[in-house]
Amino acid sequence: MPARATGLPRLETQRLILRELSMDDAPALLSIYGDTEHMQWYGIDPLRDLSAAEERIRALQGLRRQPNPACPWAIDLKAESRFIGTCGLFAWNRNWRKCSVGYELAREAQGYGYMNEALRAAIRWGFTAMELNRIEAQVHPSNHRSLALLRRLHFIEEGRLREAAYWGGHYHDMLQFSLLRQGFVT
Repeated sequence: MPARATGLPRLETQRLILRELSMDDAPALLSIYGDTEHMQWYGIDPLRDLSAAEERIRALQGLRRQPNPACPWAIDLKAESRFIGTCGLFAWNRNWRKCSVGYELAREAQGYGYMNEALRAAIRWGFTAMELNRIEAQVHPSNHRSLALLRRLHFIEEGRLREAAYWGGHYHDMLQFSLLRQGFVT
């Protein structure tokens, strides 16, 4: 990773700050990850308590030290200094210059374009600082909001991955998307 890899960079947009996750984020993260209806699309079972949210934060922080590291950011509303979700670049394959994107947003923050704004900043950073050429996303076919978001960001659907995911006691098909550096519109 470039020299900036010793600490996750703080990214700012017009309305948002993308920063490192901290244990102070656990209660707000629990409100997102504990929402059973919301988590039906995320790919893990809902969290049940604050200690599970703290463990999730530790796990996300630990991904930065893996052989294929990740860059998970907390998303704050700049005007309110309020945590509203996370986004990140995961499973970085340096040799192939690619990674995956993941994200979730508090229910009350949806519909305002915040995730579009956050992902544009994260993707821009990935294409420049990480020297990525490709960013992938896998989305449940019924997650219409996420599908619309990826299409607004110019991700291209590449196909259906049959029973590629397992959560909630069921296998799920996923749709595979990608965004190439040449297709990124700032």
